[in-house]
Amino acid sequence: MGEQRADITADSQVARIFEWRRGFNTVYLIHLGVQLGLFRALNETPGSTAAQLAAKLSLHAPYVERWCLTAYGMELLDADGKGCYRLAPYLDVILAAPSHPRYLGGYVQLGAEVAADDFMRCLQAFKTGKVIPFQGRGDAFNHAIAGSTWGLQVVTAKKILPGLPGLSERLNAGGRVLEVGCGSGNLLVQLAKAFPASQVVGVDIDTESVATARSRVQDAGVAERVQVRQGTVAAATQAQQFDAALMVEVLHEIAPDLRSGVVAESARALKPGGWMVIVDETYPGTLEEARLPAFKFPLHTGFEEMLWGNVIPTREEQERLLRDAGLTGRIERSLIGEGFTVLATQKPA
Repeated sequence: MGEQRADITADSQVARIFEWRRGFNTVYLIHLGVQLGLFRALNETPGSTAAQLAAKLSLHAPYVERWCLTAYGMELLDADGKGCYRLAPYLDVILAAPSHPRYLGGYVQLGAEVAADDFMRCLQAFKTGKVIPFQGRGDAFNHAIAGSTWGLQVVTAKKILPGLPGLSERLNAGGRVLEVGCGSGNLLVQLAKAFPASQVVGVDIDTESVATARSRVQDAGVAERVQVRQGTVAAATQAQQFDAALMVEVLHEIAPDLRSGVVAESARALKPGGWMVIVDETYPGTLEEARLPAFKFPLHTGFEEMLWGNVIPTREEQERLLRDAGLTGRIERSLIGEGFTVLATQKPA
């Protein structure tokens, strides 16, 4: 038997396993609600019965009844005594409003569709060390990734960048922003809208992502100010071109042996006084940190993205990368959301 502790009993451990197992079911219940439009329908017509929802969405009524009752039990829905359901507080924006910064439907989709599939592959990968990298997984995968980071992109464009001293003034005067690892282009569009006088450049090595980003930029009507370039940062940029360089959920996706080069290339592209901004997770560097609340989300992300070959950097590595790139000024560090780290530092003038 394992080491005994006075604060833990066999029953309490069993209860934890059952709770986690119910969490697994709840993720899929939420995923179904998002994909089938149940949350959206309840947001549009609060006070609907399960039968009314089924009729509105052309779904099988007994299944919808089971879904509603379970969602009520999990406190995702509220109801009156007549079986008329409505969304629980704040879930209108969290699960029924894809354009809202707090929307998490994409994050749930990433778990239900991508992570679940990858965990099945892990049964064999643990024996072989096989990696299925982020690049080349197709448009559906790229769409799921983009949706899962939507809130971070909005916060970056509308809160993080405007909060950096002097940066808004530069961008509003026609300055330039570089996004490293621009993916499908959501943040590029957000940046162009947040700073309508700026020029924005996105760089990515993934062919499918670049094609999607170019289409998204065109559809958003910002193509005159936004360029999407395929390739490395070194090949796509020149020295001292940009007032800000961004990596949003990208650093931990770069192979550890390539990170120093990418960060250095990004720093090289900055003008003197330009800002380097990295939004990413920070992995625990010690056993003690692994049980601290601030590291809970990064710890799970590191496990979930293991098959992708992603390795989340510790605080020590993050700061070493910035210093080795010649960014010797003060590093501003803060936490947002459930465990995302924001790093910001200025290139010496």
